[in-house]
Amino acid sequence: MAMSLPSAKWLWPPPDSPQHLQHPHIPAQGPLLLPEAGSGPHQAPSRILIPWHLSVPRLPTVPRVGGISQSTEGTRTPPSCARVGRWWPDPVPPAMSRRVVRQSKFRHVFGQPVKADQMYEDIRVSKVTCDSSFCAVNPKFVAIIVESGGGGAFIVLPLAKTGRVDKNHPLVTGHTAPVLDIDWCPHNDHVIASASEDTTVMVWQIPDYVPVRNITEPVVTLEGHSKRVSIISWHPTARNVLLSAGCDNLVILWNVGTGEMLLALDDMHTDLIYNVGWNRNGSLLVTTCKDKKVRVIDPRKQQIIAERFAPHEGLRPVRAIFTRGGHIFTTGFTRMSQRELGLWDPNNFEEPIALQEMDTSNGVLLPFYDADSSIVYLCGKGDSSIRYFEITDEAPYVHYLNTYSSKEPQRGMGFMPKRGLDVSKCEIARFFKLHERKCEPIVMTVPRKSDLFQDDLYPDTPGPEPALEADEWLSGKDAEPILISLRDGYVPIKNRELKVVKKNILDSKPPPGPRGSHSSCNSDYFSQPALDEVLEEIRALKETVQAQEKRISDLENKLCQFTNGTD
Repeated sequence: MAMSLPSAKWLWPPPDSPQHLQHPHIPAQGPLLLPEAGSGPHQAPSRILIPWHLSVPRLPTVPRVGGISQSTEGTRTPPSCARVGRWWPDPVPPAMSRRVVRQSKFRHVFGQPVKADQMYEDIRVSKVTCDSSFCAVNPKFVAIIVESGGGGAFIVLPLAKTGRVDKNHPLVTGHTAPVLDIDWCPHNDHVIASASEDTTVMVWQIPDYVPVRNITEPVVTLEGHSKRVSIISWHPTARNVLLSAGCDNLVILWNVGTGEMLLALDDMHTDLIYNVGWNRNGSLLVTTCKDKKVRVIDPRKQQIIAERFAPHEGLRPVRAIFTRGGHIFTTGFTRMSQRELGLWDPNNFEEPIALQEMDTSNGVLLPFYDADSSIVYLCGKGDSSIRYFEITDEAPYVHYLNTYSSKEPQRGMGFMPKRGLDVSKCEIARFFKLHERKCEPIVMTVPRKSDLFQDDLYPDTPGPEPALEADEWLSGKDAEPILISLRDGYVPIKNRELKVVKKNILDSKPPPGPRGSHSSCNSDYFSQPALDEVLEEIRALKETVQAQEKRISDLENKLCQFTNGTD
């Protein structure tokens, strides 16, 4: 006889109904009978029909009887109190029934946007057609390329200045054509470089306070390209070394400290350059080009170390970056316009280490790589999601972690360096997503129960101190980045002024001429003491103007607080 069970609501149809006879999960070989579940018109049927020969991972849960759970989750063994009407196969070994999940501390990384009052509102993001990220971030400032009439401009905001941005907020102007790319110096949080369609590269010094007027005078202007400049990138370890690449198929390395051109790589690319990236110590470059080649270049020897034709078969732009282990991570398109990612060994470029298809979309995937955690984040322009993968030494080498999704598409993206993150909240990455009229920070977090510093999440990371001078790097010396600990958090260093020392072409005395008498007549007027006095007066006036600008800025901030009712 079957054992009597308490009443329960069963989802199975009554045994004599037509739905029961036509149910798709009832086996042709015969039913399996479970215990009686009561009687009466409003109670459960007297038996439940369950197919035994189907590989169903989860069987119905029967109420507990006598302290024995009747759940059959994870096994095909029948319940202990069941009355079996036919032979039951042997249970599947646990090793075969359980799915093996790769262990990783980044499996549960999740992204979360900040609250509305912590966003940057009312910013007119640039509409220039370019595959640049349009945004650059460091631990002090966020810079965004914006729409501007009569030339190119970008806006620089302190990280703490969230909310609605005043429409008259000062901009960084000076280019005569739209700005295409911006990049903060990794060794000075107050120095930023900009590239423009006007064929120039400008380097700017950003003050600690908010200026009251537009910044129009760059520290140095670098001229050497004949067409628009779309890519700039600072050297990761050498001071004042800046790379620029333009639509003239030319890559130039500059010494910003002197305003001079160090190297020009002019015969290596036959078509438009898509992107350029440094390796960890700045000894090699990886470039992608419209001629469908990925090249690894030693810039000081001006030699191509390795190259690969068509790592992705599609015609759309390809992006490439170096990983910490020296491999090259690429994003591109297949012949059927599906987006694809690949991992390559530059010592053996013939076969990929990993090659994965993703989805079908027109947006170029911008890779952002965190060398400390070996996670690469893929952000497509026009997409509304951020995918992230972990790169390891175990097959399949590029492991999918998760996807952050939102409703609105992104027009650009900024990526915060590791030293600008909040370690107390287990934050491992922070993005600045550009919308049409605002900038939205997105925080990537690893959930942890402990409030203590997580050593495994925050190894020592590159700090703001350069490991080399420009002349040392040019002479052939290499050095790894100087690392700092984030255990006590990162404290930004004081503003250091960028000094440009140019060689004076007037150092050599001109030959004597007929105007020598005129010079001798004015020698007293241009005497050294008088010149020093004028220079000192100019220096004092500059300090006074800067102090007044800071005072005006502080008063404006206080006025805004009174207007908003916060005081």
